[in-house]
Amino acid sequence: MTSPALEVVALAMLPAVLWGLSPIFEKRGMAAGGGAVQASLVVVIVDSTCYWLAIAALYGQSAFAGLTPETLAVFAFAGVVGTALGRITIFVGVDRVGASINSTILSTRPLFATLIALVALGEPLGPVTGVGIVVLVAGLALLTASKGGDLAGWSPRDLLWPIAAAATFAVANVSRRYGMLETPLSALETVAINETAGLVALVAYVLARGGAGSLAKPRASYRYFVGSGLLTTVAMLSLMVALGLEDGRIAVVDPLVATAPLFTVVFAAVLLRDVERVTRGVVGGAALVVGGAALITL
Repeated sequence: MTSPALEVVALAMLPAVLWGLSPIFEKRGMAAGGGAVQASLVVVIVDSTCYWLAIAALYGQSAFAGLTPETLAVFAFAGVVGTALGRITIFVGVDRVGASINSTILSTRPLFATLIALVALGEPLGPVTGVGIVVLVAGLALLTASKGGDLAGWSPRDLLWPIAAAATFAVANVSRRYGMLETPLSALETVAINETAGLVALVAYVLARGGAGSLAKPRASYRYFVGSGLLTTVAMLSLMVALGLEDGRIAVVDPLVATAPLFTVVFAAVLLRDVERVTRGVVGGAALVVGGAALITL
């Protein structure tokens, strides 16, 4: 019988692989003329639809029986911060610096998540945290000098977009971990609340910016973003299940999910040769960032 620890590892690695592949779809979509807001909205519509259909089929009228105002507030907050704001910054980052570098910078998330978890959840920090931070920063420096990523080029200040995304996802993941510990709801029910809150926030943002004008993009871009949405559907649900397990601490789950850029680098080298450059600096920087992130949370 599979131990809880191995189950957590498997459930956390699945999002790593899927979120390693989804930036490839996102970069293709952006290269086809798509936009960050459009991409974010399409992805959330796809995964929210899948989650609500699954809830209707599995739970029917008994769904959300244990829902409390606190649980609703926690997952709605995580959805607005991580799903809405985080996704927009991710897609801007993919467009500016490329899929491989953007995905790598997102792996700084454990630094933010572990510090937040220390304060908010009382989760411990190990003595090698300082070493991890140094390794992670070295990886960022190597990425900056790598001359890789988007073939059109980018400036160091463009890295602020994926760094901002990492911070928002860290806040959202800690909120989700807290919510999963405090609610009897299933992972499917909580992720539906999370994504629906993000969808409401994104729709409000689109309407505030003038409505459908920001969605007038080439049809080809929509196909890529739908593909990214399907990958995200499975990845997000797997992440929520991992966080809901007894051994699913932030310090365990987040570093495993943060290995996604290693998969992205491989996928980008094979599938994005015409729009992105994967140099030795990108590979080395990705390895250092992932290694540093793991040390931070050991």
